[in-house]
Amino acid sequence: MTQPTMGGETKGISLHEFNNRIKRLLNDRSVQNCWIIADLSDVAIRGGHCYLELVEKNAAGATIAKVRGIIWAGRVQHLRSKFLAVTGQDLKSGLKVMVEASVNYHEQYGLSVIITDIDPSYTMGDMERLRREILARLQREGVLEMNRQLSVPPMPQRIAVVSAAGAAGYGDFINQLHGNSYGLQFYTCLFQATMQGTNTSPSIIAALDRIASHIDLFDCVVIIRGGGATSDLNSFDDYNLAANVAQFPLPVVVGIGHERDVTVLDYVAAIRVKTPTAAAEWLISRGVEALSRLDRLTSAICDTARQYLNAAAQQLSYYTGNIPFLASSRIENNRIRLSHLLQMIPTATGGRIAAADERLRALGAAVKQAQAQALAKEGLKLKALADKIEILSPQNTLRRGYSITMVNGHAVSDVAELKAADTVTTRLASGTFSATITEINKTHK
Repeated sequence: MTQPTMGGETKGISLHEFNNRIKRLLNDRSVQNCWIIADLSDVAIRGGHCYLELVEKNAAGATIAKVRGIIWAGRVQHLRSKFLAVTGQDLKSGLKVMVEASVNYHEQYGLSVIITDIDPSYTMGDMERLRREILARLQREGVLEMNRQLSVPPMPQRIAVVSAAGAAGYGDFINQLHGNSYGLQFYTCLFQATMQGTNTSPSIIAALDRIASHIDLFDCVVIIRGGGATSDLNSFDDYNLAANVAQFPLPVVVGIGHERDVTVLDYVAAIRVKTPTAAAEWLISRGVEALSRLDRLTSAICDTARQYLNAAAQQLSYYTGNIPFLASSRIENNRIRLSHLLQMIPTATGGRIAAADERLRALGAAVKQAQAQALAKEGLKLKALADKIEILSPQNTLRRGYSITMVNGHAVSDVAELKAADTVTTRLASGTFSATITEINKTHK
């Protein structure tokens, strides 16, 4: 397309003139007093006026249209009261609304729409409905409260941070945390992630997976993102991201956006704070609380030690003051006891001697009785032996018809001791006789 020229030079118009032409084009009545259906985003009251964004998304959740909106101060209170009376809530980001608006184009500030009325029947927007659906699903699956039920360490110092490296929010967090006035030491490790756009959810999930592989190195996880348009936070209303945070084994601290901003992560994380700076302040406050507890314990230990020392000193003083009295009292008691014992010795000795004499007399009588019994017993044994000797004597044996044969004056007990022609003497009970051996017969056994 050729450019119009004048005198060989390109003809141009000023930006202000160009904007005026746009403004004249937008004076068409078709874009005045139109009822528009959209989601509210980034709602804020400043100077009595209400500034906001009207947002439309497709089925995939991506923003396909967005325009700045203004409710002038003269209409703000009326529309807010009207909306509150019907819906029970104030105008806020995430609500789906139907508003009457007219296009407005300012040469300096650009395009916006002026909202003059609202239909309260449109109360909940797609963003809020999606958030409720995600939370209901997590509740059904039994994981909604899991991260919130984890025990947060009394003083978390080893912090895994999920954020964009060059983000202002991350810088604010680090400066606030490490520059604290209490001298508390924190150890942070950044796990970079995309914090805006369609890649936010998978990027943060990947960062959480990296943290999980080194879970023993950290006390908690902090997910932070600085402020911006509320519509930019839509990517945090994601089921997969919420499910990962809800089931993460370390407590998760979420500091995303501004105080007015709420995402699904705020409902599932163990700790929800307003901003990255507030996340740092929360960690510092835990450290300060731990130091306070330590100070209280230290004071309690010192107080207890002082009490024990004072009690011990009082007891020592008591003992020191009473030792002379106790010693003299003990000596006197022992002297009295010794005197009593000395007085008891003659009586006790006489009694013991009498008892010993009685035992001695009893033992003497017992010895005499035992002696008589032993003599009688031994006498009986001697008589029995005498009787046996008498029975077994040679004379009695001869009387019973036995004889004793002797040769050379010795009694013969075996025929092997004899030989023919020996002269033997045989003794009987009534006398003796001699004979000469003519024959020897041996008995075979």
